[in-house]
Amino acid sequence: MLAKQKISYALILVCFTLVGFTQNQIVTGKVLAENSSIGIPGVVILEKGSSNSVVTASGGDYSINVSPNATLIFSILGYQTKEKSAPFNFPLNVLLVRDFPAAELLPVGYGHVSDSNRSRAITILSKTDFNQGNIYAATQLWQGKVAGLSIYNRGGDPFALLNIRIRGISTFEPNSIPLIVIDGVLGASLDNVDPNDIESISLLKDGSAAAIYGIRGSGGAILVTTKRGSSKPGDVSIAYNGYVAVAGVLDRWPSLSASEYVAAGGNNLGSVTDWQKEVTRTGVSDVHTIAISGGNERTTFRVSTNFRNINGILKKSGFDQLNARANFTHSALNDKLRIESSISMTTRNNGFSFNEALRYSVIFNPTAPMQFPSGAYYQAIQFDNYNPVSILELNSNEGKKKNLNYNLKADYKISSHLSVTAAFAHEYENNLTDEYYSRDSFFRGLDRGGLARRYTLDRSFSLFESFATYSRQSANTNLSAVIGYSYQTDNLEDLFISLGNFPNDQLGFNALQYAGDRLSGNPFLVDLKSSKTPENKIIATFARLNLAHKNGLSLHASVRREGSSKLGADIQYGYFPAVGLGLDINRYLRLSQFDFLKFRLGYGVTGSLPKSSGLSQDLYNYSFANGGSVQLARNGNPELRWEEKSEINAGIDIGLSSRFSATIDVYSRNIKDLILLRSVDPAVYQSGQRYENAASIKTKGIEFALYYDAINFGRIRWATGIVATSYRTTLESFPLNEELRASPGVPGCGCSTLLIRNKVGEAIGDMWGPVFDGVNADGTPRFKDLNGDGIVNPGNSGLSPADVQVLGNGLPSLELGWSNQLQFKNWSLNAFFRGAFGHSLVNDFRLSFEPENSGFINSYNRIKTNKTVPGLASSQYSSLYVESAGFLKLDNITLSYTIKALSSSVVKNLRMYTTIQNAFVVTNYAGIDPEPVLEDPGTSDNGGFLRAADVLAPGIDRRNSYFPSRTFTVGLSIGL
Repeated sequence: MLAKQKISYALILVCFTLVGFTQNQIVTGKVLAENSSIGIPGVVILEKGSSNSVVTASGGDYSINVSPNATLIFSILGYQTKEKSAPFNFPLNVLLVRDFPAAELLPVGYGHVSDSNRSRAITILSKTDFNQGNIYAATQLWQGKVAGLSIYNRGGDPFALLNIRIRGISTFEPNSIPLIVIDGVLGASLDNVDPNDIESISLLKDGSAAAIYGIRGSGGAILVTTKRGSSKPGDVSIAYNGYVAVAGVLDRWPSLSASEYVAAGGNNLGSVTDWQKEVTRTGVSDVHTIAISGGNERTTFRVSTNFRNINGILKKSGFDQLNARANFTHSALNDKLRIESSISMTTRNNGFSFNEALRYSVIFNPTAPMQFPSGAYYQAIQFDNYNPVSILELNSNEGKKKNLNYNLKADYKISSHLSVTAAFAHEYENNLTDEYYSRDSFFRGLDRGGLARRYTLDRSFSLFESFATYSRQSANTNLSAVIGYSYQTDNLEDLFISLGNFPNDQLGFNALQYAGDRLSGNPFLVDLKSSKTPENKIIATFARLNLAHKNGLSLHASVRREGSSKLGADIQYGYFPAVGLGLDINRYLRLSQFDFLKFRLGYGVTGSLPKSSGLSQDLYNYSFANGGSVQLARNGNPELRWEEKSEINAGIDIGLSSRFSATIDVYSRNIKDLILLRSVDPAVYQSGQRYENAASIKTKGIEFALYYDAINFGRIRWATGIVATSYRTTLESFPLNEELRASPGVPGCGCSTLLIRNKVGEAIGDMWGPVFDGVNADGTPRFKDLNGDGIVNPGNSGLSPADVQVLGNGLPSLELGWSNQLQFKNWSLNAFFRGAFGHSLVNDFRLSFEPENSGFINSYNRIKTNKTVPGLASSQYSSLYVESAGFLKLDNITLSYTIKALSSSVVKNLRMYTTIQNAFVVTNYAGIDPEPVLEDPGTSDNGGFLRAADVLAPGIDRRNSYFPSRTFTVGLSIGL
């Protein structure tokens, strides 16, 4: 670690010495289409009167080293050539005007469409638009950057699964994300793509755009394009990017100090221990990337290696990851044949640590010693409260993960109008998780004489696709058509082993063969589970037609017929059509104040598959009781079908004076046949339950994005952009008219109380309970008589008869992202603000540990917030613990400096930067993290409360939440 830091510091010093030794200048910027928002790849930028030239990357970005008085020529087929002469603005962003025929720019499923012919809700982000700093998951790159795309990662847990949604809820499946398509490979894993290798993304948000992906398109699609080499002859470049990041705790729970705890009646054990400080740390991470790329007219290549050493703020949490990727492109047969291939490999060693240590650090006795003089850890015998340091030091929770994928694609031009494409891809993933709980640990290990758990999972999929593309252009009309076939298979198998009663702790989870549980004769102590899915198949045929007239009127239509073996045997195939219309109004009205004025209207039908296999089939369980028996656990459903979404989207794109552009979309989507596990008549179905298509929801929303080049004076430029999203999802049909779900799961507050109500015709995620009205003389809470009958009944189990009402909703009504880019000469300052408003959170920690309960003080420490009610001695769920959690945060601020290099220098470009992530948060929420909780997270067996993740119960801030962090990053990028 120290050696890596020394190398990084030395590189920074070397780079600073280059300042002032140059007379040339590096011109950087972006080449944009006429709407000022879409970058153009492949533009040739030539220094006039020389052979010095570069080509823009896929996002339109470029960098060129030129003489002080240079004139630059920007040219590409399909656009009018433009010249720019020194002195230059920095960055030098160039707007090219279309010259028929228009170039194809927007990636869509199985091809591209030109932006002028766009009739779908599609958003593109290039690498210059991405978030910066300590980015260890690809989805963090575009968090908050796209209207309609919700990404939340509460706290600073490096292993947290980010909640990712496009336009709200699309299924009741937990942890559902949009379809990921990486370099054309459907369903590929982002875990095997390093953030530094991503060139751009394209988001297909509405049904008309995503319908080409059929049975998996309901959640939208994210098309990821990775970086590739340059086709300039003899151009071989080496790029290094490295940074060091330091993360610290941003906020912590306000537990009582040792003196306050004793004054409140707690046991004084003679020590003063700050448990939250003892289990957290300053997490120092470092990342290093080296990429080599180049090529000639026929062959291009890019090879990269990425190393990440990520350390979380919880002690022993983090991972070491090595990723390698190679992309190759080759043209042959007089450029009729184009072959693209990619291979990527990732290995990761995980230290998961124990998030429970954070929870117990808030409530463990602050006067307790960490250890006895003998070195043994102090551990009290009490329910659901353990020495948090002993959890980390006595036990282990580790893992390994490997990903491998490769893909090959060949395009062959049969004629100038017709081409055929064939592609094959395969991906393999292996996970191994190892846990060991010491014989001395009160946390799970003591009562089992040591406990070992091992879990392994293998997942793989293969994809074959082939399609033909026909295109023809005339003086007024562009026509393109695609027809194709897709065949995909996936497999998953896993194994879990849990055994206890070990002679010692020396070998940990590597000593399963010595577990005494093997000799106990008790089958319930030997926990073995294994499973293997059948070979799941997805088979599809598809077709799409794009038609454009004078680049002003465009029409697209597509249909996909697709089936899956996961569905019922009687209904495995469905049709997914789409149609869209686009009109460039300004092309006909010629309004001088507009650069462009475009209208879009689209309709599409998409589907969603269950994650699990076998839901349509009978499920049997084996019991060891009474000598062993087999019982039907769940009936199959041969008519189980896909979940189906139909969506209509209307949008308008506006451009003014080449400096202002805006996009507005309104949409309505209906999702039916949502899959639920239902109780059914045992007289008809022996098990009494089966999966059925039993619910529907509706979402209406509006999105807008605007960009304004506010100041462009000399070398000073300020550009700003805002994206905003607002939507509401209602429950349209459900097996029950009203349903309550999600208990608090905390001691002493009436765990039979349910928190979330879902009612047909109402918004999903309403918090339901009594209204707090003060404190009675005996310290119990007092509630309002809401129905005016003179009797206060705060229980909500009976729904309507009780004195309860809607207290809030767990889903935000407005999501906001605000980008700002300020540039002066070689300096650049980027500030990105992100906010969410209108959502509430049930503060589980306050509900559990805030009341002044003298009976609990010896078992649990207490917290005290600015919302603590003096004299309240018992906890009961009410409006007191449902808090508005709207927030605005400075999510990312980056200051960078680009150093000019000598024309004769081997250094082509050099950039230094520093970033602060999570700089500050403005909120009235009394908890430590106001970010929305889009679904109630599942829990493990700690504390005895078992819950599966629940999409229908958003907004509950559980006690196991990872502490939020603030991160400072210093980085360096060098191009050779």
